[in-house]
Amino acid sequence: MKKLGLITTLLLLGSAALAASPKDTLVIQEAADIPTLDPGVTYDTASGQFTENIYETLWTYKGSSLRAFDPLLATSVPAFTNGGKTLTVALRKGVKFHSGNPFTCADAEYSFRRNLVTNSGESGNWFISDSLLGTQSNAKDDTSITFAKITAAAKCDAAGNLVFTLPKADPAFLAKLAFTGQSIVDMKYAIAQGEWAGTEATWKDWVGKDLTGGGLDKKPSGTGAYQLVSRDANSILLKAFTGYWGAKPAISNIIWQKVPEQATRYQSFLRGDADVIETGPRASVQEQLQGKPGLTFIDNLPNTVATAFFMNQKIADPALLGSGKLDGKGIPANFFSDVNVRRAFAYSFDYAGYIKDVQQGKGKQRTMLLPDTFPGYAPNVKTYSYNPTQATAYFKRAFQGNVWKNGFTLNTNYRAGAAAAQTAMEILKKNVEALNPKFRININAKQWSQMLTDSKNGKEAMIILGWAPDYADADNFMYTFYSSQGYYFPRSNFKDASVDKALDQARVTVDPAARNKLYAQVAQRAYEQTPYMLVPAGIAFTIVRDNLKGVSAATYNPMRSDATTGVLWKTLSKN
Repeated sequence: MKKLGLITTLLLLGSAALAASPKDTLVIQEAADIPTLDPGVTYDTASGQFTENIYETLWTYKGSSLRAFDPLLATSVPAFTNGGKTLTVALRKGVKFHSGNPFTCADAEYSFRRNLVTNSGESGNWFISDSLLGTQSNAKDDTSITFAKITAAAKCDAAGNLVFTLPKADPAFLAKLAFTGQSIVDMKYAIAQGEWAGTEATWKDWVGKDLTGGGLDKKPSGTGAYQLVSRDANSILLKAFTGYWGAKPAISNIIWQKVPEQATRYQSFLRGDADVIETGPRASVQEQLQGKPGLTFIDNLPNTVATAFFMNQKIADPALLGSGKLDGKGIPANFFSDVNVRRAFAYSFDYAGYIKDVQQGKGKQRTMLLPDTFPGYAPNVKTYSYNPTQATAYFKRAFQGNVWKNGFTLNTNYRAGAAAAQTAMEILKKNVEALNPKFRININAKQWSQMLTDSKNGKEAMIILGWAPDYADADNFMYTFYSSQGYYFPRSNFKDASVDKALDQARVTVDPAARNKLYAQVAQRAYEQTPYMLVPAGIAFTIVRDNLKGVSAATYNPMRSDATTGVLWKTLSKN
């Protein structure tokens, strides 16, 4: 406890100058902040790496597999009955929450009902609601949702099993339950922290409520291997939970530090002060870290992230618009609504150069915003290439020639500390501004939490965002990016009737060939309409201190929120 107290003091003082991190301590340094510690509103990987270690789901991914599962709070992964519409889950006995409360079926029942009640477009609960209630909406937006429907969807039986009842079969449901946002929370503790009481009398007050900053965000209590000790804006400290039902973790302390400067993170990593860091792009890692003493570089890992430049067709922040006109001093709010503008930008990005220089040749230009390892990927759809002649032609057509004639000033933001995003923006800026002296792009760093908030409200003009899958199915990407009902719609404001129709049809199509054909149609239409510029997908890699054991190609799972280790922290150890 004495050592733990010293570490806590260092963190509260904001110091990054630790000695080589102790054998029982994992030190993580990243640029982004952590928006929440409540799984009910966790929908970003920065938060997810904590919720998946503080809380637990019913089951989790087995090793590096995207299809097989290991039980956690369930005793096994059950089979569906009733034509795929009923799932009965036997729950583990003898499990305690960090608060000391025993885990029971009532906690699981409460957790899923809470997610259905508070469901919003900015949480990962829309796809669970879709499975259990037949709608992605909450009760404010869909009046057919009643408390009776919510309670019937997830209910404990007389034997203490959790029973899910679905309106129709959903083959992706098991995978959806492995998502960290569907972790089980401590019902009695949550209510004591001012969270929803779980009653019909109060449920309407919590419909669609944002849980960020709530009781479980500030003071979480899960069944996971680690529990919260302290948290401030620049640091988080976890310790191993002594009452954990599973094997005792070899790592006793988890220290997370927010270190925005990449150079500082690299120095700490090389000294051994940090075991895991957020790195820059491949070129940066190979030049400054790979091959250095004390580090292990693991290459050729699966990349299941899709990343794009978002071109918002309805920009809601006047501060980004400058003059608000096509007069060289700003842009109108609907600047990206003209397909000619979008195509011009798409022809202005040097995809091959990005792969060569940033990804060191270890990248691939995809045809659609879907990992090429997923069913439904259409390899034969055309892609854009860097072509200044074509870019010029489309800029000259845009807004009846006024874009080319008058010029524009575009203000864009990227996540502070994200070197790859910054480099991509700089490439685009250089190429666009070279076309016409009246074209100007201003790029600025922005805090991740603020960017998330502003972008969901349509207040970003052009940003780079990626999508890591919640569950391993094409719908999780295609609907998210391309549907006008999808999660990313407020950030792009792209709507196309034929795309919406195909995606809705794909969601209920069982035949794989027919489903894949629909996704290919969407990919072709997206190429024509260009709602996004697709950032080339890098071949994934990771780099950790060589005394950190448990990270390898055999254990790495891209579905983990911790993209550096690809494992749960309880499986790690240090020499």
